[in-house]
Order: sequence, then C-alpha cells, then structure tokens
Amino acid sequence: MHNSGYQVKKLVQLALPVLAAQIAQTMMGFIDTVMAGQISAADMAAVAVGTSIWLPTILLFAGILMATPALIAQYHGAQQQQKLRPLVHQMLYLATVCSVAAMLILTNATWVLNQMDLEPKLQSLTTGYIDAILWGAPAFLLFMVVRSFTEGLSWTKPSMVIGFIGLLINIPANYVFINGHLGAPAMGGAGCGVATAIVFWAMALMMCAYVLWGKRFGHYQLHKQFGKIDWQQQKMLWKLGLPVALAIFFEVTLFAFVAVMIAPLGAIEVAGHQVAANFSSLIFIIPLSIGIAVTIRIGYYLGQGKPHIAAMVAKIGMIMGIVVAAITAAITVIGATRIADLYSNDQMVLTLAVELMLLCAIYQISDSIQVVASACLRGYKDTIPLLWISFAAYWIVGMSIGYLFGLTDLVVPAMGAHGFWIGFIAGLSSAAVMLFARLKVVQRRHVVA
Repeated sequence: MHNSGYQVKKLVQLALPVLAAQIAQTMMGFIDTVMAGQISAADMAAVAVGTSIWLPTILLFAGILMATPALIAQYHGAQQQQKLRPLVHQMLYLATVCSVAAMLILTNATWVLNQMDLEPKLQSLTTGYIDAILWGAPAFLLFMVVRSFTEGLSWTKPSMVIGFIGLLINIPANYVFINGHLGAPAMGGAGCGVATAIVFWAMALMMCAYVLWGKRFGHYQLHKQFGKIDWQQQKMLWKLGLPVALAIFFEVTLFAFVAVMIAPLGAIEVAGHQVAANFSSLIFIIPLSIGIAVTIRIGYYLGQGKPHIAAMVAKIGMIMGIVVAAITAAITVIGATRIADLYSNDQMVLTLAVELMLLCAIYQISDSIQVVASACLRGYKDTIPLLWISFAAYWIVGMSIGYLFGLTDLVVPAMGAHGFWIGFIAGLSSAAVMLFARLKVVQRRHVVA
C-alpha cells in the first residue's frame, strides 16, 4: 500500500479535482473580462483594475487558512477525529476576523485608486466593482474553511463540483447585473462584482450544506458544540498561516509591481508582459494542484507517525512536478506563437509576448520545484522559513536583477520587460534551491525524531 505506484495514484486522485476547481475559478475571471469587454473598454479595464486590488487582498487572508489542510490531515492520520470539530470552529473564528479586515481594506480602496490617476469614468466603475465584490469576502473565506476541512480529509471532489456550479451561476448573474435585467440596474463592469459576490455566497452555502448533511461528513456534526475562542489554537493558526499568506502575497505583488514598473515604457511593453504573465498564471495552477495534494498526504503520514513515507510522497510530488513542468515548457516553446495569437492581433505585442513566453518556459521547472517544495513544507508545518525564503528570492534576488536588467544600463543596455523576466527566472530559481534545501533539513529532523 505504500509503494511509489500507490502514492502516484493517490496524488493524482487528489490533484485532478483541485486542478479542475482552479480552472473553474480562472474561467470565472476570464468570463468577467469578456462579458464586461462587450460593453466597453472602460468596463473591461474596471474589472482588470478592480481585480488587481481585490485579488491580492483576499489571497493574503485566504493564505492564512492554507496551512490548515495539513493540520486536519495530520489529525486524520493520527485517528484524532475528536480534534477536528474544535479546530474547524477556531478556523471559522479566524475567518470572521480576516473577513472584517479584508472588507475594511477594500472599503478604503479609493486611496489606492487615487494614486493610479485613472480617468473619472474608469475610477467610478472600478470603485463600484470593488464596493460590490467586497461583500463576497466573508463567503470566500467561509468556503476556504470548509474546503480546507474536506481536502484535509483527502476528499477534493466537492470543491471541484461546486466550483463548476459557481461558474454556471456566474454567467447569468453577470448578464443580469452588467446589462440590467430582471429589475436590476445596468451596472456595466461593476455588475461583475455583484455577480461574483453572489457566486461566492452560493458556493459557500452549498459547501456548508454538503458537509453538514452529506453522508460522508454529516457525522462530524460541525454545526454543534461551538466553544469559546481558544487563544492557544488561534496563536498556532496565525503562526502557521501568516507566513504562508505573506509568501503568497510576495509572489503575487511581485508580478503586479513589475506591471507598474513597465507601465512608463508604453502600451506595447505592458500588453506583451500581460499576455505572458496571464499565460504563466494558467500554467502555474498545475504544479499548485500537485502541491496541495502533496501537503495533504504528507500531513496524513506524519499524523500516522510515518516520516519515511511522508518523505517518499514529497519526492514523488517533486518528480511529478518536474515532469509536468518539462511537458508544459515544451508546449510553451512549440506553441508560443499560436498561444499569443489568442490574446492579441497587434504584431508588435505578439512578437514581445512570444519572446517573454520563451523566458517563461525557462523558469517553469524552477517554478514547479519551488511550488511543490513550499507545499511539502506546509505539510511539515514548517512555514516561517517559507516566508523569509520567498521574500529573499522574489524581492531581493528577483526584483533587484529585474530592475538592473530592465531599467538600467549598468550591465547591458536596458532591456525593458525582458529584463524583468530574467529577474523572474533568477528569483524563482533561487526560491527552488533554497526551499529544496530547507525541505531536506526538515525531513532529516523528522526522520531522526
């Protein structure tokens, strides 16, 4: 039962539904952009600008909850089922605090928009979008708590099914609030914010209903015996989750900050960068899904007191990630021109996008290693080093080299977007090396213990 073939099978069974759920989530963003774009360029831009503020904010708080599937898997592996309900309750208290914080930040997003110097119509639409979508923040984090519970118990299908139901709700909801049907006002791009908030609440309520009354999880009776806030457990959840959240935040904001740095170089550079960055984010969800599966399996075997099998799972996950990255890198190189054609008709944008996508192909193996290695460390509950490694790799190595090559003539003549993508390669490669080295240290410690 513990041979490598069995472990590969289990990881694939866990990772595929996670991947499908991530695709559904990505498709929602794509549909929002397309449907808003049918109204006007300003409506489409409002969704893009609003998302660039909403997404890092909510990911920062969702990241705090990303450390919890490993905890749940560990209790599950140790047959300590009695600890699960109190843990979920503490996660709900944590999610409530995070929801309030996220809503307060988004309520005050006007300050950020003022710094962007947007034209009045675009600022108004973007403000409307953010003001609407912020009401979905509590639902998004509630969904994350329940999803962490089911995935920690090695059951990843509910989030996939509910993700696709959410996608199906999103399309008519967008249609109603963008165009003004069924008595709703015509809100343009801002209507996507209302639709997304509704979808988040629908998904959260469906997930809760499934866990509370479904056969698989009903016996946990999560809705009963709510205790007081356990400050020791809250401290543990923050200690585990905050480094994960900040590590994700550093990576997300790096790409966003580079877009801002490139902006003065002109529309062609920005558009070419956006095409390559968007494609890169689509590829990224594959190793991310493998990583989530690896976190769950490592937590499960550590709970069982089997560190040797946990180490084997980490090794298999790493190999799977590298193999998948090699395939996606080859597809990127071979199909770069055709892929770029899907995004733009402008020949100058296409040329730049193809060149950047070839640089993207170079870092895919490094990216896969760092994603899976960080997932392994979450499984081992070793999250604080994750924070410092991410900061050093992305902002000290990646941003410094990107700025040096992109905007200065100190080493070579300023390369613009190309220079920043060389920085991405350096940053992700250094992250891969440091995270892999840290993983080996942690594994030795567990085997000796």
